[in-house]
Amino acid sequence: MRERRAASIRFVNGEVTLPLIVDDRGALQVGAADVSKLLRTVGARWLRLVETGEQGLDEDTVAALTIELAKLADRIDVACIAHSSGAP
Repeated sequence: MRERRAASIRFVNGEVTLPLIVDDRGALQVGAADVSKLLRTVGARWLRLVETGEQGLDEDTVAALTIELAKLADRIDVACIAHSSGAP
């Protein structure tokens, strides 16, 4: 039997909720689209904080981290597209 739950992940001034599914073997399953969306959401939130002048955030560091999160999200999306299209 598969069990569905939701987990809230807190980050600076925000929270994202991801659906979690435990499979028959007890392994935790999270949709790749949800992970990709989470990465993009965190990066976008960081950028908004910098734009509003949040104290203690270095603009260059936030920009670099946001780019890396977007690259990771892109790699996840490409891998999912390749998998769903049957590509090796």
